[in-house]
Amino acid sequence: MLVAKQVADMITGGRAVLGVFMVWLGVTRGPEALPLVCWLMILGWSGDGLDGPIARRSRLQYHSWLGDHDLVIDIEVSFGLLLYLVAAGYVDLRIASVYLIFWALLFWRWGLPRSLGMLIQAPIYGWFLWVGVRDAPQAGWWVIGWIAAVIILTWPRAVREVVPGFLRGMGDVWQQYRRE
Repeated sequence: MLVAKQVADMITGGRAVLGVFMVWLGVTRGPEALPLVCWLMILGWSGDGLDGPIARRSRLQYHSWLGDHDLVIDIEVSFGLLLYLVAAGYVDLRIASVYLIFWALLFWRWGLPRSLGMLIQAPIYGWFLWVGVRDAPQAGWWVIGWIAAVIILTWPRAVREVVPGFLRGMGDVWQQYRRE
């Protein structure tokens, strides 16, 4: 019998597949796939918002590789999106390469604290939103609307947990940098 934790892991695994699928769309369909990629990101972000709560409701609590690597999957999805943007011609390969090398060096130096894992994704998503609204406005504005709805629905948690946790994590990274 399937338990909630397994459903959550399937959602997380599905998000990883979305990252690879977006790269394939960039290579095979280029800019014409942008509206579909907008909808895929809504699907992926929705899955990211659901997999944790579903896993916590499971009658069986255990660790799984996918559950323990949720942040890595988040980053993989953002890299898939970045590679889509490169393959579709929205981002220059040299800029993407410098960006990825910079972050690889940071992660090599300090590991993968959650706050840095969140921060690496922000510019990619920001660029994607700009491209989506500019070049596929109908789908791009749906993405913006989805983000606004999520912010409104999760505002109390964001204010109490997410933002303070991110800022605390960035402070920890800064303190580690200053000690070295």
